[in-house]
Amino acid sequence: MRIVFMGTPDFAVPSLRKLHETGHDIVLVVTQPDRPAGRGRALRSPPVKDAALALGLPLEQHETVNTDEFVERLRALSPDVIVVAAFGQILREDILGCPPKGAVNVHASLLPQFRGVAPINWVIMTGETETGVTTMFMAKKVDAGEIILTRKTPIGDNETAGELYDRLAVLGADLLIETLELVENGTAPRIAQDPASVTYARKLKKADGEMDWSGNAGSVRDHIRGTTPWPGAFTWYRGKVLRVLEAGRGEDSGHRGEPGEILTLDDEKGIEVAVGDGSIWLTRLRPSGKRAMDAASFVRGYRPRVGTRPFVRSDDAAGGQ
Repeated sequence: MRIVFMGTPDFAVPSLRKLHETGHDIVLVVTQPDRPAGRGRALRSPPVKDAALALGLPLEQHETVNTDEFVERLRALSPDVIVVAAFGQILREDILGCPPKGAVNVHASLLPQFRGVAPINWVIMTGETETGVTTMFMAKKVDAGEIILTRKTPIGDNETAGELYDRLAVLGADLLIETLELVENGTAPRIAQDPASVTYARKLKKADGEMDWSGNAGSVRDHIRGTTPWPGAFTWYRGKVLRVLEAGRGEDSGHRGEPGEILTLDDEKGIEVAVGDGSIWLTRLRPSGKRAMDAASFVRGYRPRVGTRPFVRSDDAAGGQ
């Protein structure tokens, strides 16, 4: 089929490559403009741009595609279908209605759950043990279109959002190819989403990474995993940000100390910290302005003490470390 592909981040790259490998005629790849990134704020190209250029595909970058000029460009290309994967722009109706076989979206959740831009983070942060990918015919309302196919996968006990992101990107690419075979044959299902089952996954902010020690052991670990690698889980130590990169299971229940209190220092297990109900083990940390280190190295260098609450911001100022 003749396809116009729209995508921007790494998540979309496996889908683009899979379309190319399976012989579809990709008449145009559309992505967002280059953006400033990093400390130097140098312009960085979107991963989809890099992939398209490497594959020798026609590429355009648009701040917005919702213009009359782009609609005319789209009509001139006469695509059979538009494929969208994490593009980052809401498409207006005359774009969605342009190709005769519709616009198909690859979404990283089991719709109608976790509609929105951060489903992978929130599915972990809310303690779910299963997720997946969904393909759907796009509609005017975001992520509300009719479902074509879904594919489920369990979430690993220690799996981070970054690791799950990579897995779902590949799973979504495979599901996309199955979906397009059905679309091309005119046999694609159209399953309406149940409004009563809708949940939302809002965009994360940097502040969402701050840890709440009053939660139970499972929810605190889920928060760390769900915010890794971005925005990154963090707490405080001696008035400065301390990044929590990895944490292991401790006690699932019981009140052995106040939330944020250090219970145990162990060279192998790390730093056992009390939470609202139980405890967790901090195993890998990154102090402000320093490199990542294991918990044993942190203990040797920063000398936290059992019985103190150095990771609670109010205690920092009081010398609680």
